[in-house]
Amino acid sequence: MKLIYRIALRLSAVLIPLMALWATLFYFMTVDEINDEADDALGDYSELIIIRMLAGRELPPLNDGSNNSYSITPIPREYAESKSHIEYYDAEVYIPEKEETEPARILSTIFCDNDDNYYELKVAMPTFEKEDLVRTILFWIILLYFTLLITLIGVTTWIFHRSMRPLYDLLQWLDRFTPGKPGSPVPDNTNITEFHKLNQAVQEAADRSLVLFEQQKQFIGNASHELQTPLAILGNRIEWLLDNTEPNEKQVEELFKMQRSLNHIVRLNKTLLLLTKIENGQFPESSPVDIAALIGEQAPLYNEIYESRHIDCHLDLPDHFVVSMNDSLASTLVTNLLKNAYVHTEPGHRIDISLHNGTLTIANDGDTPLDAAHIFDRFYQGHKKEGSTGLGLALVKAVCRYYNLHIEYRHANGRHYFIVTWPLKRKEK
Repeated sequence: MKLIYRIALRLSAVLIPLMALWATLFYFMTVDEINDEADDALGDYSELIIIRMLAGRELPPLNDGSNNSYSITPIPREYAESKSHIEYYDAEVYIPEKEETEPARILSTIFCDNDDNYYELKVAMPTFEKEDLVRTILFWIILLYFTLLITLIGVTTWIFHRSMRPLYDLLQWLDRFTPGKPGSPVPDNTNITEFHKLNQAVQEAADRSLVLFEQQKQFIGNASHELQTPLAILGNRIEWLLDNTEPNEKQVEELFKMQRSLNHIVRLNKTLLLLTKIENGQFPESSPVDIAALIGEQAPLYNEIYESRHIDCHLDLPDHFVVSMNDSLASTLVTNLLKNAYVHTEPGHRIDISLHNGTLTIANDGDTPLDAAHIFDRFYQGHKKEGSTGLGLALVKAVCRYYNLHIEYRHANGRHYFIVTWPLKRKEK
C-alpha cells in the first residue's frame, strides 16, 4: 500500500471519533442553551402569574396563542415542605388547540398566599423535538465529516507530493541504477536536510556497489585468464598419461573421472570469462543476425545430441527474424535457452519453440515451478543436472541485459516458459 493511501486511511479513522465527540458535545450544548432560554421565559411567565394571583388580579388566559399553558393546584403544607420549590424538567404535554402531544419544558413552582395556603404552579412551554435535532445534527455531521475528509486528503496529498518529490526522484533513480552501466549521479535538488542526508547515503552506497562490482568483474576475469593455462596443462598431461602409459583398469577409470571433472572446470572457467566480457562490454561489434535461422540450425543439433531421450521438439518460426546483435552473443542466447530446455525436459516429453512479433518463447514440460526470483542468478540450479554449471541462464540474462531485451520465466499448466522480447518489434518476412 502506498504511503499516501495509508495516511488517508488513518486520517479518516482519526476523524470518526473526533467528529463523534464533537457531535455529542454540540448536541448537549445546544440542548443546554435551548433549555436555558426556555427556563428564563418560564421563570418570567410563572413570576407574572404568581404576582397576579397574590394581588388578586386577573390571571393570563390559558389560550393566549403562544401554546404556553399553566395550572395552579392547592397542595397541603406537608407536600409543599417535602418538595423543591422550583423544579425544571422535560415532559410530554397535550395541547388542546392542536389536539396532539408535544414535548415541553415545564417549571414547577410552589408558593403560598397571605393565608398560608400552598399552591403548586406548573408552567409548560412547547420545545423542540430531540429526535429531529439528533437527525439534523447527524446529517450535518456526516456532511461535515466527508467535507473535511476530502479537504484534508486533498490538501495532505498536495503537500505530501510537494514535500516527497525528492524521494520520488530518488526512487526513480534507484529503478534506473544498474551496477556496471553508466548512469547519472543521485539527484540532490532539495534543501530538506533529511532528504539531503538520504541522497548522500544512497550515493555513497552506490559508489561502494560500483567499486565492488568492478572488483568482482576484474577478479573473475583475472582468475579465468590465469586458470586457462594450468587447466590446459592438466588436460594435456591426463591425455598423455592415457596415451603413453599402460595404467590398469582402476587407474584408467580414475583418470577418466579426473578428465570429466577437469572438463567441467574448463567449461565453468570459459563461461565465467564470457560473462565477464559481456559485462565489460567487450562485444561492441554488431551485425544483422537471423534469429529464426539460428534456431532452425541449432534445434536439429540438440535433437541429435539428446536423441536417446526421445524428446519431441516442435518449431513455429517465421522465414526470417533479423536483429542487430553480436554473432557470438546471439548464438550464446539461443544455444543456452535450447540446452536448458533439452537438459530439463524428461524423456518422452515435448518442447515447443515459437517466434512471433519479436517474442521468442521456449516451453517445455515440467510439473514443478522454478524460483522465478533466482532462476537467472549465477550457479542457481532448480534441479541439479549432471554436467550443468548453473551459469547458462545467467549468460542468457547477461546477453538480454546487454541488448536491453526483456526476459521472463513463468510456469503454467504444467509447463515452463522462457520468453525473450526484443524492445522493437520487427516485421517477419
